[in-house]
Amino acid sequence: MNKSTQLIVNAVLVLAVAVLFFLHFSSRPAAAPAAATPKVTVAADSTANVAEVATVASADTNKVAYVESNKLLEGYKGMQVARKNFEGKAKGWQAQNDALVRNFQAAVQKYQQTAQTLTNEQRAATEQSLQQQEAQAGQKQQQLQQQAAQEEAKMTKTVLDRVDKQIEKYGKEHGYRMILISSPGGAIAYARKELDITAPVLKYLNDEYSAKK
Repeated sequence: MNKSTQLIVNAVLVLAVAVLFFLHFSSRPAAAPAAATPKVTVAADSTANVAEVATVASADTNKVAYVESNKLLEGYKGMQVARKNFEGKAKGWQAQNDALVRNFQAAVQKYQQTAQTLTNEQRAATEQSLQQQEAQAGQKQQQLQQQAAQEEAKMTKTVLDRVDKQIEKYGKEHGYRMILISSPGGAIAYARKELDITAPVLKYLNDEYSAKK
């Protein structure tokens, strides 16, 4: 395979990376990954101090319930806003990535159109320059992808920390001994439907978010 053909193949590879980069953003679900669900929340019990016990609304300390993580996060306004903000940033990163691909493809096409008129030395110099441009574009693409992953992880942690805190508060206010998290592949294989408090907890979370945002 000569260098000119190799450059064509490399251009296709760079384009493939760009497509994967786009899919990284466009195929993301609205909710956080199932593995990144809130912690199991335990409400205050009889061993808590006097001030904390005073916040428990009911004496029924045997109350146990669960929430469905997917429904909770999909419906939570805090997650919806955070995801929208992240997608706005992702469009900017995608635009940078697209520009890298376009610039490299344009350079390759220009070389292919003029290659026959160049001397051996000029062709060698141009091919070396294109290889350097390709390497730089690949490095920049990796940086953009790493930045996206870091930003998404930070965004998810911020939302889940807030959800954890509010579920704990809800559990104490409503006298729950424990609130479990139900998620695909999680630890809850079966629970009676009347133990599902996803809807009231989601309303509680959204009311709190609307009041404090």
